[in-house]
Amino acid sequence: MTRVLIVFLSLFIFANANTLQDAIDKAPSGSILKLPKGIYIGSVVIKKPLTIIGKEEGVIIDGEGKGTVIKVESSFVTLKNLKITNSGEMTHTLDAGILVSNAKQCEISDCQIDNCLFGIDMQMVNSSLIQNNTIRSKDYDLGLRGDGLRLWYSHNNVVKKNRLIKSRDMVVWYSHGNLIEENYGEHCRYSLHFMYAGRNIVKNNTYKYNSVGIFFMYSQDTIATGNLIQSSLGATGMGIGLKDVSNFTLKNNTVIYCAQGIYIDRSPFEPDTHNWIEDNKVLYNAEALHFHSLSENNIIKNNTIKGNIEDIVNDSRGSKTNENVIVGNYWDNYAGFDRDGDNVGDTPHKVYQYADQLWVYNPDVKFFYGSPVISLLNFLAKLAPFSEPIFLLEDEEPKVRLEG
Repeated sequence: MTRVLIVFLSLFIFANANTLQDAIDKAPSGSILKLPKGIYIGSVVIKKPLTIIGKEEGVIIDGEGKGTVIKVESSFVTLKNLKITNSGEMTHTLDAGILVSNAKQCEISDCQIDNCLFGIDMQMVNSSLIQNNTIRSKDYDLGLRGDGLRLWYSHNNVVKKNRLIKSRDMVVWYSHGNLIEENYGEHCRYSLHFMYAGRNIVKNNTYKYNSVGIFFMYSQDTIATGNLIQSSLGATGMGIGLKDVSNFTLKNNTVIYCAQGIYIDRSPFEPDTHNWIEDNKVLYNAEALHFHSLSENNIIKNNTIKGNIEDIVNDSRGSKTNENVIVGNYWDNYAGFDRDGDNVGDTPHKVYQYADQLWVYNPDVKFFYGSPVISLLNFLAKLAPFSEPIFLLEDEEPKVRLEG
């Protein structure tokens, strides 16, 4: 009986391209609608458990430039193998390809969403799967695009193997316990932005050519591991940012070719907590570690700091960079020796702020950053300091050689 219903609905929809909403409304709860190739008119609403699957490539649901293309207002809804296109363009109504609200155990998989202001908007959605979708925004300036993927008060979801291309942000706000794994983002603003979110796992994602790779704000108890952040764009392009976060673990990430590798601002925030920044590769950035405001009690251990113009930047005189635990890192500009061959430097690696870092406190001086004049000034300051250099940090056990 169920199979007959599926076939009937498929033929009914195929013959009447404007009646997708009517077919959804008439389908019994729990039905599976298998759509053949064709164009179906969007602005549909799903208010019952239902599965809609594209039987083949070329199943297009077209919003015709009005509002949100598909609204899901029920749990146990699956959307799979669909192309969803042409949402409205109103930011204040969050016009999206797919909106899911007040639901659980939904699935959106193998869908292509393009020319939609917002991609997938999840509002109070729990225990759901968002997997293997490709999302593109409307062809607007970066700040005018909507978010490609948005989690708002949404917990314990799996967001895996999605591609966000030329969108604005992927945001995780007020959302806890989510797994965000093996996603790809390029030419976005924040490829991944957290705010007031905890107990999330961010694993094995790749983000290239965005303004910011991963930025964590006002959050706690999160692990970010195995991520690649490459070529964040602009003079302040950032790899990974920590602002007012506590009990974070950044491990085995690679940050390469960014203006700022790892940015630390008033983190950890909660008293008597730590952040663990371990086994990361921070390579060929303008600044490897950038400290802003008071940031102490971070444990920075076993990282590879190589090929950066500046290893440490402290733009706030009170940020107390020397009160972090910094040990066992590899610094390519370490000038000491390893006479006993244990791969630990015989003397600590100490970093000072010399005259060439005047640009840190005076942006007007940055025009001369990297110029022969500043380089000469820095050389003379190290050779015969005319003022006391500022002590930034000390690694008591610097690695001398890279292993593996």
